[in-house]
Amino acid sequence: MIYETAFVLKPTITEEDAKKVRELVTSSIEESKGEVLINDSWGVMNFAQPTAKGESKGQYFYVMFKSDGHINNEIERRLKINENVLKWLVVKLGTDKHEDEIKKSYQNPNHENADENRIKLEKERKILSKRRSCWFSATKTQPDWKNPRTYSWLVNEFGKISPGRVTGLRPRYQRMATTAIKRGRMMGFISYVTGDVSYRA
Repeated sequence: MIYETAFVLKPTITEEDAKKVRELVTSSIEESKGEVLINDSWGVMNFAQPTAKGESKGQYFYVMFKSDGHINNEIERRLKINENVLKWLVVKLGTDKHEDEIKKSYQNPNHENADENRIKLEKERKILSKRRSCWFSATKTQPDWKNPRTYSWLVNEFGKISPGRVTGLRPRYQRMATTAIKRGRMMGFISYVTGDVSYRA
């Protein structure tokens, strides 16, 4: 199976300590005879909402890997007990036969062209919403928890997830969007109580 894990480290951590945490994750995968497919850094980002301990930003790292799934609990255990880790998440992406497709679809949320079509897309979404048409079906895309631009428009200013009768999304995509929003909240990409999203520090 193909999995992904993202974790957030304290912004004050040294480069050497950050490297140790990254190696902790990759070594866990390799020790279980898994394979690291992508190992990426997303840089420092401001959280959409400060943590309970008052942290307002963190260093984001991402690893996509192939394994039998037994190592996931160990990865989470090691991240949980590390004092430099603020947030973490492990998600199943798909089966090995879809490896090439999954790797190709990966995109760093802070890539250079991330904001190019944002305004145009927002206008199109509003038009489709008024027509009660499903945005994801029309564009043949899916909500991705790693990229709040794909779902932040589904959350109102009070942090409430808009229902399907308002968004015009098909039930399948509405469920996918809800899951993406919940995961995004766990990782600090979108606020629990407002419509604010994270941004590059």
